[in-house]
Amino acid sequence: MSGPAEALLSGLAALGALSDPLAWFVVAAFVGGSLLELRAREPARYVLTGAWLLFGLFWLTLVHHFAFEQKSLIEGVGSLAAVPLSAYVGYLLFRGRDSLFVLSRAVAGMGAVFMPFEALAVLRRPLIETVTSQTEFLMALLGQDPTVLTWSGATERIAAQYDWSAARARAFSDARGYYDYRNTFFWLHEGQYPITYTIRLACTGLGSMAIFAGLITAVRAPLRRKARAFAVSVPVIWVLNLARNVFIGLAFGQQRMQWFVPQVMDLFGTTDPRMVSYFLADRVLAQSLSVVALVVVTYLVVRELPEVLTVVEDVLFVLTGSEYDLGAALDVPGAEEADPDPAAVRADGGE
Repeated sequence: MSGPAEALLSGLAALGALSDPLAWFVVAAFVGGSLLELRAREPARYVLTGAWLLFGLFWLTLVHHFAFEQKSLIEGVGSLAAVPLSAYVGYLLFRGRDSLFVLSRAVAGMGAVFMPFEALAVLRRPLIETVTSQTEFLMALLGQDPTVLTWSGATERIAAQYDWSAARARAFSDARGYYDYRNTFFWLHEGQYPITYTIRLACTGLGSMAIFAGLITAVRAPLRRKARAFAVSVPVIWVLNLARNVFIGLAFGQQRMQWFVPQVMDLFGTTDPRMVSYFLADRVLAQSLSVVALVVVTYLVVRELPEVLTVVEDVLFVLTGSEYDLGAALDVPGAEEADPDPAAVRADGGE
């Protein structure tokens, strides 16, 4: 690796340490700006512009984590692209595209839903263990019976088999961050090192559910229609996420996708051939299908809550520079009358 490239990667890795505290600043800025907008729109514009710039910096801190630690091409490219896009949204809002206040409120709502689970074990642990138990139940319906342990219990089994020191075993357990959560599927194949599949916060579907919770709460619409939008998004995401966990867990734990092993190992930079099933199941198939699922769920939501289309149209404008009328294109009932923000002005942000 060349010197400049190595320095860039080291810099990105160092930025990663800032992601957790920066996330709180970002959420606080969006929530504060959204609350200020209720009383004084123009001062809120400046606060939210700053929030979008911080949001871009936050995504920059995650590039190394997603691309090089998680080895996720989709998330790595997405986080890198989010850096200039966040800054551009802030610029457009600053220059007068008032419809972006709705998108800003949506981000505030997403953060307000997600961050408490990220920070508080009293919320995080029940969610993770519930998802684990339901994934285990669905596997049983398919005739599969994997061993489910706490992560520390799985570590103890591995340590006993391979005669690890207590210090090494504890460090291995602590590195996973969940300690004694019952969230680890454990497969032991004869003559091989054990395979573990651990359910983490990212495996609960909370991120996707927070996205739609933020979108639904951000727009101004009757509570009855908002409730219907929740009903066609959050439960659907929950079920689809469980199916995803079952698929990845069985494909990886039972080594069912050992295809193109040398090529996949080279592509993802792994020396463990057993990880091929995991990378193909999760990083390739599941993450690609998740994008499709989000599009489908978004369509279901806008059928119930056409006001959300303003946010989608703004995102498309940021990506393409062109205005869209998705209500007409998708033939969404009530889209013409829907107004997510009576005070918002649609403009291109120019002079």
